Amino acid sequence: MNEKRAPRINPALLVEGLGHAYGGHPSLDDIGFVVQPGGFTALLGLNGAGKTTLISCLIRLAGPWRGRVRICGVDPIVWPARAMAKIGVVFQEPTLDLDMTMAQNLGHHAALHGLSRAFAKARVEADLVSHGLARYADRKVRDLSFGIRRRAEVARALLHRPSLVMMDEATAGLDVPSRRALGNNLRRMCRHDGLAVLWATHAVDEVHVSHRLVVLHEGRQLATGKVGDVIKRTGRGSLRAAFSALTS
Repeated sequence: MNEKRAPRINPALLVEGLGHAYGGHPSLDDIGFVVQPGGFTALLGLNGAGKTTLISCLIRLAGPWRGRVRICGVDPIVWPARAMAKIGVVFQEPTLDLDMTMAQNLGHHAALHGLSRAFAKARVEADLVSHGLARYADRKVRDLSFGIRRRAEVARALLHRPSLVMMDEATAGLDVPSRRALGNNLRRMCRHDGLAVLWATHAVDEVHVSHRLVVLHEGRQLATGKVGDVIKRTGRGSLRAAFSALTS
C-alpha cells in the first residue's frame, strides 16, 4: 500500500557557508543557520559584528558573496524578484519618505509588491488600525515622533504578508515598553500566522528564552542553537554571561 507523504516544507531561510569581503577584507566568514516557518531567530552581536552586512547580503544589497542562500526554497540569485517578494525588512536606518503621509508610504510599498490600488487601500487602512496607527494615517512622516515612524516601518514591512521578516536593530530609539510590545507582537505572529523572524540586535535583553540564537562576532559565527543550550555550552548561568564569555 502506498503511503501518502507529507508535503515538504522549505525553511523560511537557509544560509550555508556564507562569506563576504569588503575591499579584500573578510566581513563574514562561513555563516550558516536555518530559520523555520513560524520560528524566531535572534541574531545577536555587538556593533560591528556583521549583522547588517549579513542582512544586506540576504536581500542582495551587498555583494558579491559566496555560499548558499534559500528563501522559502527560492534561490535569490536565480529568482531575485520571487525571493524578495517573500521578505519584509525593517532597516536600522529610517527609510520612510518624510514628505509623504504614513498612508502614502504604505500605499507606495503595496504598489511595489503588485497589490491593486483598491485592495492596497483597504489593506493599508486595516493594517494601520491593527497596529494602532490609524490616527496618523494622513499626517506627513516628518511631523511624527521617531517611535511612531518606527512602528510605521514595521507595519510597512508586514503589509504584503511576507513569509520572513528581517529586523535590523529595529528597536533602536524605542522606549522599553515599545520594544517589549514589538517583540511580543512578532512572537504572536510566529505562533498564529507562521511568520518567520530574523531579529538582529546587540541587546541581550531583547533575546527571549524561546528564541533560537545565532551569536555573531567580528564576522564569525560563535554559537548557534536554543538559548538554553548556548548558555549550557558556555558553562555560564545567564545569556548575558554566556554572550560576554563568547565575545570577550
